[in-house]
Amino acid sequence: MTDPTTHPAPAPFTAADFAARLQRAARSAEAAGLSGLLLTPGPDLLYLAGYAPVAITERITMLVVPVDGEPTMIVPRLERPDAEETPGASVFRLEDWRDGDDPYEAAARLLGPGRYALSDAAWAMHLLGLQSRLSDTSYVSMTSALPMLRAIKDDDELERLAAAGAAADAAYREILGVRFAGRSEIDVGTDLAALLRRFGHSQVDFTVVGSGPNGANPHHEMGDRLIQHGDMVVLDFGGLKHGYGSDTTRTVHVGNPTDEEREVHEIVRRAQQAGFEAVRPGVECQEVDRAARAVIAEAGYGEYFIHRVGHGIGLTTHEPPYMVEGERQPMQPGMCFSIEPGIYLPGRFGVRIEDIVTVTAEGGRRLNRTPREMAIVE
Repeated sequence: MTDPTTHPAPAPFTAADFAARLQRAARSAEAAGLSGLLLTPGPDLLYLAGYAPVAITERITMLVVPVDGEPTMIVPRLERPDAEETPGASVFRLEDWRDGDDPYEAAARLLGPGRYALSDAAWAMHLLGLQSRLSDTSYVSMTSALPMLRAIKDDDELERLAAAGAAADAAYREILGVRFAGRSEIDVGTDLAALLRRFGHSQVDFTVVGSGPNGANPHHEMGDRLIQHGDMVVLDFGGLKHGYGSDTTRTVHVGNPTDEEREVHEIVRRAQQAGFEAVRPGVECQEVDRAARAVIAEAGYGEYFIHRVGHGIGLTTHEPPYMVEGERQPMQPGMCFSIEPGIYLPGRFGVRIEDIVTVTAEGGRRLNRTPREMAIVE
């Protein structure tokens, strides 16, 4: 098995990459009937400008991308040196404001009348500040206006996502060799986080270790419960490698499982496979949810599958598109998302199996390669 730590880091994104992204974003905004985009610190600004302030504070930083005209970013003067060093700095104009100035007046000079999409991560105080200066503007969230802004990944992004998935797979293979019985969930989760870092993650976002009845809570926070022989254990973990996300779930068993536990795990495995087989360009995202959910419902466990089947992933571990009933967005090559059905039996145990999948011209390709069958641990 290839060791992901031996892979060279991908080349950084260039000014040309950010220029192309900004042009596509402006065209998308125009097609959506917008006057432009307003990007504050967070994944949208990182994607379109390559800029992530050292600290996100009450001081406004905002990139204005008009449908016509030059993109301009306004930053606090004390942060200008960092902004000038960002990879995308050559493809937008930079203006600053000083402490004591009115930053909203400075920002308002960059905006004309119209309707703008604003980053979901924007602070309410910044939106209210703009509204107080610009009565002839209106605002809509980026996700509602342009949900697919970052959804279609290019080859360089897919390379990073594949590397993150391979690192998560390596961490899972290693964790199968540690002892579970008699140790706390926190102990196992700490081992898992250390393995993610060992295999190249710069950031660990979550390590869910749900043992026994705790596994019936999909977002259980690992605690002091001692894992026991006979427990089913849900392992859900991920973070960022080369700036892009990993997110995978496998459910293991401490010692030999019962027939019922084997059956429930197999139902979830078949549901996950059905969701994967539904991935095809042009098919609505909701069909992935429907395919996986049908397997669980037909087995009599429909009421115990209590969440959507998946979410997009990229610069963040949760982003559009979402694999859920009502999502009519057609799948397109380059989209990446999780497929993670589960069954949760309150007070007893839970099972979830999750892979990251990318859409290809032929169907789907998994970015997680570890076995989906139940693993037995000690």
